This record gives sequence, structure tokens and C-alpha cells, in this order.
Amino acid sequence: MSIKVFVPRDSAALAAGADEVAAAIAARAKARGIEIELVRNGSRGLFWLEPMVEVATGAGRVAYGPVDAGDVDALFDASFHTGGAHALKLGLTEDIPYLRKQERLTFARMGVTDPLSLADYEAHEGYAGLRRALAMPATEVVQQVLDSGLRGRGGAAFPAGIKWKTVAALQASQKYVVCNADEGDSGTYSDRMTMEGDPFMLIEGMTIAGVASGATEGYIYIRSEYPHAVATMTQAIAAAEAAGFLGDDILGSGKSFRLHVRKAAGSYVCGEETAMLESLEGKRGIVRAKPPIPAITGLFGKPTVINNVITFASVPVILAKGADFYKHYGVGRSRGTLPIQLAGNIKYGGLVEKAFGVTLRELMYDYGGGSASGRPIKAVQVGGPLGAYVPESQWDIPLDYEAYAAVGAVVGHGGIVVHDDTADMAGLARYAMEFCAIESCGKCTPCRIGSTRGVEVIDKITADQNRPQQVKLLRDLCDTMVNGSLCAMGNMTPYPVLSALNHYPQDFGITTPDRKAA
Repeated sequence: MSIKVFVPRDSAALAAGADEVAAAIAARAKARGIEIELVRNGSRGLFWLEPMVEVATGAGRVAYGPVDAGDVDALFDASFHTGGAHALKLGLTEDIPYLRKQERLTFARMGVTDPLSLADYEAHEGYAGLRRALAMPATEVVQQVLDSGLRGRGGAAFPAGIKWKTVAALQASQKYVVCNADEGDSGTYSDRMTMEGDPFMLIEGMTIAGVASGATEGYIYIRSEYPHAVATMTQAIAAAEAAGFLGDDILGSGKSFRLHVRKAAGSYVCGEETAMLESLEGKRGIVRAKPPIPAITGLFGKPTVINNVITFASVPVILAKGADFYKHYGVGRSRGTLPIQLAGNIKYGGLVEKAFGVTLRELMYDYGGGSASGRPIKAVQVGGPLGAYVPESQWDIPLDYEAYAAVGAVVGHGGIVVHDDTADMAGLARYAMEFCAIESCGKCTPCRIGSTRGVEVIDKITADQNRPQQVKLLRDLCDTMVNGSLCAMGNMTPYPVLSALNHYPQDFGITTPDRKAA
């Protein structure tokens, strides 16, 4: 009987040498006459341990990591293929504290299954949600999503069920489901992990959205820098079609839904839903004025459900286990779990799925182990390059959409980028303005011109050129961008700028209290 050995195929693991490790394990096993079944699974999200090799034993899966190709001979000498002792042995995978303390609902299969095995997916509760959805009226499917409290995980946090209900209520010759997988925020990778490590979950979630809304065509708009995600999703869609989970007669239900992959245009602003639609239509990615909203006039002018990867990926478990099960997790109006991504100057970077309500302090120290540099942590940017810098005084606020909004911060896509006490906050604020100037689609003046002026004004502040007046000008400029920009690109760029200015004035050369900071 062959022994199952798991080596991740996730991009992070590949970058750390996973292919070389897999090849070495296969070669050494053959040379030693040991029969193994090599499974290329997704990553568990413990990136400092990649490549993390696992072996199936009678007691459960045993992990070793980080493994280098040069370690393989010694691992076989130690009988790692039967769970033997070695310096790299981490014990039972499920008992690793970083994993054990999580609430993995969306990421329950991540690293457990072969991403392209439908049999593996179904053996771990895959497609239970779609089967249940096909057995109930479309209105009830929408109601389950509404009752679960699921909100868009892309950043805006708009209730997903309301979008679905709006599209479902409209009469149209064609409706669409579009997944925004143009994951461009700094420190984020949960979308990539999903597409590479559990692609059928995304396919199932989008199919349920199609069934619920009456849409028969779907598109996944994948970031161009994600070639492995593009390849995996393409293969998974073909497998799902061949098995009857996509196509003209899904599982004999008479319902139709087809899915297509489209590579993104390499533009940050195409992560904004209307710019993404323009790009999908073959045009330049420029933000559309709203109204009309995409749910009514979306792709090719038709009603369109647009959600991001994690939103759709959260749907199968809601349909499989019920809205009440899902909304049991979380706090306030922030229900369920969020795959949180720890990055930047952090000792143990990786993915942590927790129910809403966890704090930054818990995430950074209980999971992240503090800064990688060993120096005190100074600031944490939450929510991507346009998210606010959160000071230590706010690290105990529960991760919750409303609680963060109350202090001028955003949860966003769940990306957390850590900076130690050597960080120059004025320089980081300047970068936010410069980033906006480079990535702006140019359609609206506050974003296009405001970001360019913002760089100039911050330079004058740090050079002490009429500093008090320039600080006032910067605040006025930010106010104009927040209230006058067409989309989040312009109206969120001030978040990192103002939070840096308010909480770290000394980095701007400001020594006297700024009355407006309060």
C-alpha cells in the first residue's frame, strides 16, 4: 500500500522550492523502493514553513518544514514517510497552534485536498451547497445568503444577498455573474490561495449565484500576475463541466451556467467593479459613473452579480450548513469569518481565518509572533495600500466593519501589513499619494490632480516649507478627494495619509499639537 505524501503547489511554496522538493521525494522514494503517492495540495497558509511537507499516518497527517531538496535524504533516513522523528518534524498538522486556534470555514479544505480532484472535493463536503441550492426555490437561496449576514469581502462590505436579490428580480434576456479576482492590495493573497488551492469552491459559489439570480454566464477576472491561478481555474472549470457541475443541465436540474476565465489588464483601478466591467468588455479600464449600478446595468449592459473571490467562496458552506450556522460566527453586523493575511515586518506571515471580533494585537502577537526584525511594531496598515495606518492605541478594537469605520479605518480585503519603529510615516503617506497618481484611471479631477498635488504638498511639509499652511492645504486636499472622487481609488487615498498625519505627526516634523487631528 502506497504512502500519501503531500507537497504544496501554491505559488508561495513554489517560490520556496516546492517543485524541487517534490521531485527529490519522488526520486529518493523510487531509489529506495518505497511506494508513495505524491499529492500536490494547496498551502495551509503557514508561509514561514514552506515548503511544508505532510505525510498521511494512522494518527493523522504529520508535517515537516520548511523542507529543502537537500533535506530529503535525511528525511527518508529518519523514516519521515511513516512519521519518524526529525529536526524538521512539526508534529500532527492539525495540532500546530497557528492552525488549531483558527476558525476555518471557507478555508476548511485548504491544504487538505488535491485542488484539481473533484472526488477529493466532494469527499470533503464539496458541492453539498449546490445540491441543496438546486433543490430549493431561487428566492430561498437568495434568502439564505441574506440571512447569513454575508457581506462583500472585497472591501466595500455591501450585503451580498442584496446584490443577488436585485439581479434576481430583474427581467432580462441575459444576466451575468462576475468574480472580481483582480487581487491587487498590498499584503493580500487569500484570493490567489483559493484559486490555486480550492478552485471548485469558487466555481460552486459562482454557480449557486447563477442559480439564485437567473444568470447563465459567469466570468472570473483574474489578476494577470497570477499565472498559476489562471491555469488552475481553467483546468478546474473544464473538470467541472465534464462532470456535469457546469453547462446546460447542471446535475440534471435543467439549470444552465457556464464559466469563463479572463486575464486582467494589469491595472490596480480595474479592481474597482465598473472599471473591471469596462476591461472585460475589451475597453480601457476607466471607472463608470453611478447610477446605474452594475446589478441593473452591468456587463454588456445586462444585470450583473459582482462579488470578489472570498465572497463567492463563502457561499457553499452557507448553503450546505445553513444561514444560522454561518451567522453564529462574528460580531455585530460583521458575520461569519474573514481570511486575514499577515504580511510585512512580521515573524510568522501567513493566512489566519478567524471570526470577526479578533483584534490586531491578537493577530500580530498570538499568530504573527511580533515583528520579524524583533523591533517594536509602530504602525499597521489594514485594508490594502489605501487603508489607514492603525496605531497601538487602536490595536484592541475588534476587527469589525463598523468598529473600524468609527475610527476612520477600514477592514477591506483583510490584508495586514506590519511596520516596525524604523518606518517613516511621512514617506509612507507620500507613497499613498504617489501610488494613486500612478494608478488613477484619470477620469475624475480630484483623484487625477489631487494625488499629484498631494505628493508635492507632503514634500513641502517634510522640507519645512511653510509647514503649518501646507498641513492645512493637505487636509483640504484630502477632504476634496474623499468627497469628490468617483470611486474608492480617489476617496480612500486620504485614509493612509490622514492616519499617518494624525497619529505620527513627529514623522512630518510637527512638534505642536494639530487641533484638527482629533
